Amino acid sequence: MITAKGVKPVGLSQWQRANFYLYGVVEPLSGYSFFSEFSHLDGDCFQRFLELLSAEIGDDIAIIQFDQGSFHTVKSLDCPENIIPIFQPPHSPELNPIERFWEFLKSKLQWENCKTLVQLRQKLTEVLETITPEVIASLTSYDFILEALFSAAS
Repeated sequence: MITAKGVKPVGLSQWQRANFYLYGVVEPLSGYSFFSEFSHLDGDCFQRFLELLSAEIGDDIAIIQFDQGSFHTVKSLDCPENIIPIFQPPHSPELNPIERFWEFLKSKLQWENCKTLVQLRQKLTEVLETITPEVIASLTSYDFILEALFSAAS
Protein backbone atom coordinates (compact mmCIF):
# COMPACT_ATOMS: atom_id res chain seq x y z
CA MET A 1 0.00 0.00 0.00
CA ILE A 2 1.09 3.54 -0.62
CA THR A 3 0.31 6.11 2.07
CA ALA A 4 1.37 9.63 2.94
CA LYS A 5 4.61 10.08 4.85
CA GLY A 6 4.10 9.18 8.52
CA VAL A 7 0.79 7.38 7.91
CA LYS A 8 0.83 3.70 8.80
CA PRO A 9 -0.94 1.61 6.17
CA VAL A 10 -3.99 -0.36 7.29
CA GLY A 11 -4.52 -3.71 5.61
CA LEU A 12 -7.02 -6.52 5.76
CA SER A 13 -4.62 -8.82 7.55
CA GLN A 14 -1.25 -8.64 9.22
CA TRP A 15 1.10 -11.56 8.65
CA GLN A 16 2.24 -13.05 11.91
CA ARG A 17 5.75 -14.38 11.94
CA ALA A 18 7.36 -16.55 14.56
CA ASN A 19 10.84 -18.00 14.58
CA PHE A 20 13.59 -19.67 16.53
CA TYR A 21 17.34 -19.92 16.11
CA LEU A 22 19.48 -23.03 15.89
CA TYR A 23 22.95 -22.59 17.38
CA GLY A 24 25.55 -25.19 16.57
CA VAL A 25 29.14 -26.34 16.39
CA VAL A 26 30.78 -29.01 14.26
CA GLU A 27 34.15 -30.70 14.53
CA PRO A 28 35.64 -31.24 11.05
CA LEU A 29 37.80 -34.28 11.84
CA SER A 30 35.31 -36.51 13.66
CA GLY A 31 32.04 -35.01 12.49
CA TYR A 32 30.95 -34.39 16.08
CA SER A 33 28.16 -31.84 16.32
CA PHE A 34 26.16 -30.10 19.00
CA PHE A 35 23.02 -28.06 18.38
CA SER A 36 20.57 -26.22 20.55
CA GLU A 37 17.52 -24.09 19.83
CA PHE A 38 17.05 -20.59 21.23
CA SER A 39 14.46 -17.85 21.03
CA HIS A 40 16.86 -15.08 20.01
CA LEU A 41 20.13 -14.48 18.22
CA ASP A 42 21.85 -12.43 20.90
CA GLY A 43 24.61 -12.43 23.49
CA ASP A 44 22.47 -13.88 26.29
CA CYS A 45 21.36 -16.88 24.23
CA PHE A 46 24.88 -17.37 22.88
CA GLN A 47 26.25 -17.34 26.43
CA ARG A 48 23.74 -20.03 27.40
CA PHE A 49 24.72 -22.07 24.32
CA LEU A 50 28.39 -21.91 25.33
CA GLU A 51 27.47 -23.07 28.84
CA LEU A 52 25.48 -26.01 27.46
CA LEU A 53 28.32 -26.91 25.09
CA SER A 54 30.84 -26.67 27.93
CA ALA A 55 28.78 -29.10 30.02
CA GLU A 56 28.38 -31.40 27.01
CA ILE A 57 32.13 -31.67 26.32
CA GLY A 58 33.05 -31.97 30.02
CA ASP A 59 36.81 -32.22 30.49
CA ASP A 60 37.56 -31.87 26.78
CA ILE A 61 38.64 -28.55 25.30
CA ALA A 62 36.99 -27.03 22.24
CA ILE A 63 38.56 -24.42 20.00
CA ILE A 64 35.64 -22.70 18.31
CA GLN A 65 35.84 -20.41 15.34
CA PHE A 66 33.58 -17.37 15.70
CA ASP A 67 32.65 -14.93 13.01
CA GLN A 68 32.37 -11.25 13.82
CA GLY A 69 28.62 -11.40 14.60
CA SER A 70 27.59 -8.97 17.32
CA PHE A 71 26.41 -11.80 19.57
CA HIS A 72 29.89 -13.40 19.36
CA THR A 73 31.69 -10.20 20.32
CA VAL A 74 29.44 -8.84 23.06
CA LYS A 75 31.58 -7.51 25.94
CA SER A 76 29.66 -9.48 28.58
CA LEU A 77 30.43 -12.83 26.89
CA ASP A 78 32.22 -15.14 29.33
CA CYS A 79 33.65 -18.20 27.59
CA PRO A 80 33.85 -21.25 29.83
CA GLU A 81 37.39 -22.46 30.58
CA ASN A 82 37.11 -25.45 28.24
CA ILE A 83 36.10 -23.32 25.23
CA ILE A 84 38.73 -21.30 23.41
CA PRO A 85 37.39 -18.82 20.84
CA ILE A 86 39.26 -17.81 17.72
CA PHE A 87 37.85 -15.04 15.56
CA GLN A 88 37.86 -15.18 11.80
CA PRO A 89 38.31 -12.04 9.71
CA PRO A 90 35.16 -10.00 9.05
CA HIS A 91 33.07 -10.84 5.97
CA SER A 92 34.71 -14.24 5.42
CA PRO A 93 32.09 -16.95 6.01
CA GLU A 94 33.94 -19.28 3.63
CA LEU A 95 36.59 -19.72 6.35
CA ASN A 96 34.14 -21.14 8.87
CA PRO A 97 33.51 -24.91 8.50
CA ILE A 98 29.97 -24.72 9.88
CA GLU A 99 28.82 -22.46 7.04
CA ARG A 100 28.83 -25.39 4.60
CA PHE A 101 26.84 -27.40 7.11
CA TRP A 102 24.21 -24.62 7.37
CA GLU A 103 23.95 -24.55 3.55
CA PHE A 104 23.46 -28.33 3.50
CA LEU A 105 20.84 -28.16 6.26
CA LYS A 106 18.94 -25.42 4.44
CA SER A 107 18.97 -27.49 1.24
CA LYS A 108 17.30 -30.34 3.13
CA LEU A 109 14.55 -28.00 4.33
CA GLN A 110 13.92 -26.06 1.13
CA TRP A 111 10.44 -26.36 -0.28
CA GLU A 112 9.10 -27.50 3.08
CA ASN A 113 5.89 -25.71 3.90
CA CYS A 114 5.48 -25.89 7.65
CA LYS A 115 2.36 -24.15 8.88
CA THR A 116 3.56 -23.93 12.51
CA LEU A 117 6.82 -23.72 14.39
CA VAL A 118 6.02 -27.10 15.92
CA GLN A 119 5.97 -28.62 12.43
CA LEU A 120 9.22 -26.87 11.52
CA ARG A 121 10.90 -28.08 14.72
CA GLN A 122 9.74 -31.62 14.02
CA LYS A 123 11.03 -31.52 10.44
CA LEU A 124 14.33 -29.97 11.56
CA THR A 125 14.77 -32.67 14.21
CA GLU A 126 14.08 -35.38 11.61
CA VAL A 127 16.65 -33.93 9.23
CA LEU A 128 19.30 -33.48 11.94
CA GLU A 129 18.82 -37.09 13.06
CA THR A 130 19.63 -38.32 9.53
CA ILE A 131 22.90 -36.38 9.23
CA THR A 132 25.73 -38.67 10.27
CA PRO A 133 29.14 -37.63 11.60
CA GLU A 134 30.61 -38.85 8.32
CA VAL A 135 28.42 -36.43 6.38
CA ILE A 136 29.36 -33.57 8.72
CA ALA A 137 33.06 -34.37 8.35
CA SER A 138 32.76 -34.52 4.56
CA LEU A 139 31.02 -31.14 4.49
CA THR A 140 33.30 -29.32 6.92
CA SER A 141 36.77 -30.81 6.44
CA TYR A 142 38.36 -28.18 4.23
CA ASP A 143 41.98 -29.06 3.49
CA PHE A 144 43.19 -25.70 4.77
CA ILE A 145 41.17 -26.10 8.00
CA LEU A 146 42.62 -29.56 8.61
CA GLU A 147 46.15 -28.30 7.93
CA ALA A 148 45.60 -25.46 10.42
CA LEU A 149 44.26 -27.91 13.03
CA PHE A 150 47.20 -30.28 12.58
CA SER A 151 49.78 -27.50 12.74
CA ALA A 152 48.12 -26.07 15.87
CA ALA A 153 48.25 -29.49 17.52
CA SER A 154 51.99 -29.92 16.93
